[in-house]
Parts: sequence; structure tokens; C-alpha cells
Amino acid sequence: VDMRLVLKYALEALATKVVLCHNHPSGNPRPSKPDLQLTEKLRKALHSVDIYLVDHLIICDHAYFSFADEQIF
Repeated sequence: VDMRLVLKYALEALATKVVLCHNHPSGNPRPSKPDLQLTEKLRKALHSVDIYLVDHLIICDHAYFSFADEQIF
């Protein structure tokens, strides 16, 4: 994920809130350590320009993981 592109698109859209989403083809929706690190890094970067990260969803065939539901940030 290129953080600059995420910020660019959010700023161009004049967003005040963002929801991130990606898939795990493995079928395991649990976030990896890099998922957790990237989410926190993106949350801080977005916050620095007054954009709120509402959620980060990881989608699989029959399950999903929501950072917001798990109160990770």
C-alpha cells in the first residue's frame, strides 16, 4: 500500500473519514502483524490531515475482520 496514494485520494475527495478494505485469499481474516502496523501508520498519517480512519476491513470468502468491531484503534 502506498500511503501517499491513500492520502492523495482522500484529500482529492475532500474526505473527512476513510474506510480501508483489503482481502485475504487464504480465507483467514485475522490481521497479520504487517496489517496491524500499516493500519496504525495510515491512521496516524490520515489524522495528521484531520481525516478519521473509521474502519479497516479484511474480507475473505465467508468471513471478515473489522478493526473497529475489535476496537483495535
